[in-house]
Amino acid sequence: MIEVHCGDITRLRVEVIVSAASQNLLNSDGVDGAIQRMAGPALLQACRLIGNCPVGEVRATPGFQIPVKRIYHTVGPVWRGGNLGEPELLSACYHKCLALARRENIRSIAFPAISCGLYGYPPKQAVAIAVAQVQFELQRDTPLRQVIFCCANQETTELYLSQLN
Repeated sequence: MIEVHCGDITRLRVEVIVSAASQNLLNSDGVDGAIQRMAGPALLQACRLIGNCPVGEVRATPGFQIPVKRIYHTVGPVWRGGNLGEPELLSACYHKCLALARRENIRSIAFPAISCGLYGYPPKQAVAIAVAQVQFELQRDTPLRQVIFCCANQETTELYLSQLN
């Protein structure tokens, strides 16, 4: 089941929340910053121990002070016009998070609109990629029963709802 929510991803009742991280995993802006503040200083320490995460990849940590099993940190591409592999890299973010969720037997996961904020990805294109990846994954044998797209504003929420209909 795919849902769309407008609000704070750290307040959702899911097993995994996805953080739109920077490559050094130490960002303090946007969704990632909100997750770091809510999870507490232990998350920052865990991210320092992990080190870097390449664009299109995923790293996992515990939820710390956020009541989730795991936080998946994925690094979306910076939009540079769309001809430098941005669609493939954004698609990889969702694919690799969903593959990790399958391996970890996760039943519920929430995604932010990866790369749509500071990284400048056009929201309509990013939403189409996100929805396509999730729909594809849910057609496979997966333990996932709930996927939430958590949006920071009503405009992005409407894009997801439109793409899903």
